[in-house]
Amino acid sequence: MSTATLTPPKSISLQQNSRLPKRNRWEYPALAALLIGTGVAYLYNLGVNGWANAFYSAAVQAGSQSWIAFFFGSSDAGNSITVDKPPASLWLMELAVRLFGLSSWSILVPQVLLGVGTVALLWATVRRSFGPAAGLLSGLVLAVTPVAALMFRFNNPDALLVFLMVAAAWAMLRAVADGRWRWLVLAGAFIGFGFLAKQLQVLLVVPALALTYLIAGPPALGKRIAQLCAAGAAMVVAAGWWLLAVELWPASSRPWIGGSQNNSILELTLGYNGLGRLNGNETGSVGPSAEGGRGMMWGDTGITRLFEPAQGGQIAWLIPAALVALIAGIVLCGRGPRIDGRRAALVLWGGWLLVTGLVFSFMAGIFHQYYTVALAPAIAALTGSGAVLLWRERDRVLARVALALATGVTTATAWILLSRSVDFVPWLRWAVLAVGVAATVALLFPLGRKRSLAAALTVAFVGLAGPVAYTAHTLATPHSGPIPSAGPSVGFGFGGRPGGPGDGGGMRGGPMMPGRNGSDGALRGAPGAPGMTPGGGAPAIPGGTATGPNGTAPSQSGDGTMGGPAGFGGPGGGFMSASMPGDRLIALLEDDGDAYTWVAATVSSNQSAGYQLATELPVMPIGGFNGTDPSPTLAQFQQYVAEGKIHYFLGGEDNRPNGGESSEGAKITAWVRGNFTAQEVDGVTVYDLTAR
Repeated sequence: MSTATLTPPKSISLQQNSRLPKRNRWEYPALAALLIGTGVAYLYNLGVNGWANAFYSAAVQAGSQSWIAFFFGSSDAGNSITVDKPPASLWLMELAVRLFGLSSWSILVPQVLLGVGTVALLWATVRRSFGPAAGLLSGLVLAVTPVAALMFRFNNPDALLVFLMVAAAWAMLRAVADGRWRWLVLAGAFIGFGFLAKQLQVLLVVPALALTYLIAGPPALGKRIAQLCAAGAAMVVAAGWWLLAVELWPASSRPWIGGSQNNSILELTLGYNGLGRLNGNETGSVGPSAEGGRGMMWGDTGITRLFEPAQGGQIAWLIPAALVALIAGIVLCGRGPRIDGRRAALVLWGGWLLVTGLVFSFMAGIFHQYYTVALAPAIAALTGSGAVLLWRERDRVLARVALALATGVTTATAWILLSRSVDFVPWLRWAVLAVGVAATVALLFPLGRKRSLAAALTVAFVGLAGPVAYTAHTLATPHSGPIPSAGPSVGFGFGGRPGGPGDGGGMRGGPMMPGRNGSDGALRGAPGAPGMTPGGGAPAIPGGTATGPNGTAPSQSGDGTMGGPAGFGGPGGGFMSASMPGDRLIALLEDDGDAYTWVAATVSSNQSAGYQLATELPVMPIGGFNGTDPSPTLAQFQQYVAEGKIHYFLGGEDNRPNGGESSEGAKITAWVRGNFTAQEVDGVTVYDLTAR
């Protein structure tokens, strides 16, 4: 018999590679339970987050009032300046607010739906390569990852970003299965639209996507390269149409591009939100990095960064197990055909994890612990698919050793992470340790049917107990401000550095929902959301910031807020927290407020956000998020005042602009103080710009 008769035709191989796994009776009921459970869990207690990140909530409010603000992502309906990201992540929330009115729920429910959709997409993607059990386990791991449970209930851009990244992986593995052009183009389009959510971060998955298709795509090499070029073109078109529109739009009739110093979306892309994140050279940023990556404002860089206190409890629980699963899975796939779908999936998820993880570990610019949500799908896919693959091959010594090793390193990781919050479920780390050691030893030996079931349950407990506990705490705890953090306090401060009480990387203790609540001047939220009163806090330093331990930016105060007279949680807000106006001030702003383009102006977007959300009237955020953008200039501001477009200026000695005395915000503040009369309203210094 010739060798040709032993090799199946190419068409048969492709059909086998793209065939879906056989359906099981239990699969779809289990999937329904997973998705419904994820949705119910993420919706639970959702209103407690209030406005969440008021910076983005104010932009959502603006976009629900003005289609120009909608298109550009303006911070205010007067369209003075945009947020420091493209607007795609705001669009779903803005449409929801247009339909259902402004509330915490109308802003955050679209994020929850993105979370449920991401779990479903991950299930479908992993299932195609490794079967129903692997898909369900991967979806479950993603759903209970603490940082995922946090960010799919929050209004930062990361929810849409992660959804689109998983969608691109889904499309790419479809392309690996049948080699059709449409899947490559669709994958590129998902990446391009992801760029409009959070700019260059979405490109971290592109090397893994491209490498996967180069290795495992069915067509000949030349056609694979051409198809990848088509995917690249789709990516450019999906992102470029909006960039081109912004660049060609006359600058005089659009808002200033927040986060840029020259009113350029390209500058924002390549600078503040681009290379600056890698090398730390971010003009207009909130603070410089130190040399060598040690003692940085954003924490130390290095290979262990993801396991440090600020990040560990968010994402690190299953990173070692995922790496073991990656290596063991590729070995078990052996010398299979080039187009083997299982190996292709492992290459994709492994490349995603390695490239993104290494960039996060060594980037010298702004880095927040919630960025790690971008790692969650890859970790979930590798652990889910790897666990099922190794379990099926557990009669082989290699598979048993890999299972035991993954269980052992997961036990050690969970012990370390749970030991950082000793007052949080103190018995859990001991239970994980005992069960993990026993399971690690048991997995080294052949298992009968009964022992196999017991071993599977113990391994699941070791891997999921810590993340589930952290996620449950996250769902029950209010989170607000620009730097949220999942799980209990582990004693880190702003930027991941050691902190005081609470973990200053995240703001907890109450929702940022400025407004009225009866006649006591306390803060109101959406219907059913509890109020919050200002906290006490950190000492002021020039620029309107505050210091924490070791001269760093502040950690939370004891009540979980970042508050006090320095502008962190006081009535006028500050650099890292929204303003919280009282009844008298709200009434003052609302009186004849519709007669002005901006009912008020103040320095920085966070200070303006609370006023805007309380009144639902435009408030000009001078200088954008950091207060350092040169918009408006003093001359422009003086012209707006002369034309009667701004009613009030809000600010005082304890609410100074960030960026130093040379910033436009400082110049405007000095000019207002020198030419208008101050009055105190609910603890905020108010200047009536219509009456010199």
